[in-house]
Amino acid sequence: MLSKKEQRLRRARQTRIRIAQQGVARLTINRTNLHIYASVISGDGSKVLASASTAEAEVRKALGATGKGGNVNAAQIIGKRVAEKAKAAGVEKVAFDRAGFAYHGRVKALADAAREAGLQF
Repeated sequence: MLSKKEQRLRRARQTRIRIAQQGVARLTINRTNLHIYASVISGDGSKVLASASTAEAEVRKALGATGKGGNVNAAQIIGKRVAEKAKAAGVEKVAFDRAGFAYHGRVKALADAAREAGLQF
């Protein structure tokens, strides 16, 4: 039987194949109980063009005394931040790679915030 992580990665594999065929930059996310991470990876998959996470010192300051990155509020901050960095790197259009996570809660909040900040996907 597959572990929970193996099941998630299995779901992610097909999406990544489809995105690779498009040859467009991808916004990929990873979430843990405590943090959420987002990266914009080049179309050929060779370079990270922009990244943001709740583990960064300045983001933790913005989150307040607790520095909790495992909530929707933190995900919105990361979505906005990664979109700004991507636009600074000259990326406007991306494919959203949710890495097998359900499009719900923190994942949805990050995606919506990135769209609002001007990323197209």
